[in-house]
Amino acid sequence: MLFNSLEFLIFFPVVTLLYFALPHKYRWFHLLIASCIFYSFFIPYYILILFFTIIIDYFAGIWIEHSKGKRRKWALIMSLVANIGVLAIFKYYNFFIENFNSALFKLIPDKLLPYWDIILPIGLSFHTFQAMSYTIEVYRGNQKAERHFGIYALYVMFYPQLVAGPIERPQNVIHQFYEKHDFDYNRVVSGLRLMLWGMFKKVVIADRLSKFVNLIYNNPTEYQGLPLIIATIFFTFQIYCDFSGYSDIAIGSARVMGFKLMKNFDRPYLSKSVGEFWRRWHISLSTWFRDYLYIPLGGNRVSKPRQYFNRFFVFMVSGLWHGANWHYVIWGALHGFYLIIGQATESFQKKITGVKTTLNHATIPQKLIHGAITFVLVAFAWIFFRANTNADAIYIARHIFKGNSHSLDYVIYMIGKNDLYLIIISIIIMESVQWLQRGKNLSAWIDAKPRWQRWGAYYLILGMILCYGVYNNSQFIYFQF
Repeated sequence: MLFNSLEFLIFFPVVTLLYFALPHKYRWFHLLIASCIFYSFFIPYYILILFFTIIIDYFAGIWIEHSKGKRRKWALIMSLVANIGVLAIFKYYNFFIENFNSALFKLIPDKLLPYWDIILPIGLSFHTFQAMSYTIEVYRGNQKAERHFGIYALYVMFYPQLVAGPIERPQNVIHQFYEKHDFDYNRVVSGLRLMLWGMFKKVVIADRLSKFVNLIYNNPTEYQGLPLIIATIFFTFQIYCDFSGYSDIAIGSARVMGFKLMKNFDRPYLSKSVGEFWRRWHISLSTWFRDYLYIPLGGNRVSKPRQYFNRFFVFMVSGLWHGANWHYVIWGALHGFYLIIGQATESFQKKITGVKTTLNHATIPQKLIHGAITFVLVAFAWIFFRANTNADAIYIARHIFKGNSHSLDYVIYMIGKNDLYLIIISIIIMESVQWLQRGKNLSAWIDAKPRWQRWGAYYLILGMILCYGVYNNSQFIYFQF
């Protein structure tokens, strides 16, 4: 079920009203059934895959807690192998077979391995990582093994963040399913407001930007120069509005019922370095890789060369997590390369730009320079993320700064003047709201405003969604991961 669909418009209020109407002891069951229904709107029988890993991880957690020595480790390994195995079969099997066959074809042309005609379960990478975090945290002693099977299943399947995160930790979420959440008007308004904001970013900005982005990126060899530059900038904002919009709707819908999910984005395009960008972008995934891969590899405790290798490796894995294709791996490798170069040349950068201490204490012009460089680097890397094939990505990277294939007037004609004006106005609204977020609790700031100002802003955003939203039932970009 898509958040931007008529089905969800019916599903959400029904589930929420029933949640508050039911006695507390039945609410977990209600949410579990609702989450099963939500997931079943995609491919119903794939829910069996979810329950397969849920059952294994549930018993693995108890085994880990009750065992000592090697038995604990074997229980953890069993859980990780089961989860990674499901991920490998459904997401990476054909990718590895394709690359294996490419190498094998040169040696034995008639002995190629078969491909599987298989559909990737929606959100597989997200709920797999969330499931793995549970057994890892139990193994580390940070979380008690959950004895209530239904509560554990709900931890994995909680519908707001089931298919695209945030990727939660058990110690942040499980205890909330035991707590009684009464109806709270201010909390409900805060959650609905965040959902409205997420929907605005998705259907007004992201889906409108996607029309021009798809036009260019689906046939990139017909263009060079200006059209590629504008399409890449558009995609830079599209993917942010699409994914952060989903996160806002997920966090908001959970908040309405009294659940607190972690923040997933923090104005990433205002970052002054690539490292800062990754502390602000997809925070739940970045911290997952930091805690469960980078730090176990040695983190910052090892030598500089080893640190560089670890960072590069983690970002290549991050690229592969996003998609079973080499252009995703290249995207991850680019960010790893950016971080290594940034760390290795930090003192040189400060000397060139005149920053004497940290970027937080830099002057406004210095921050603008670093911010502009970071934005360009991130936007360039998005080429490899968005391109349909490796060949397309390489073509765009090679031709994006070459002579223009089309004039600015023709590019504006391709976008459509009305769409362009609406895109500019919408992005200005979004950036203004993000500017207001600096160093303050925006929700509390809004609540302190007079009622006519608050509701005037709500009606303005709602009116833009209804009048200018793009309604083609396009799924969120990160659903495919």
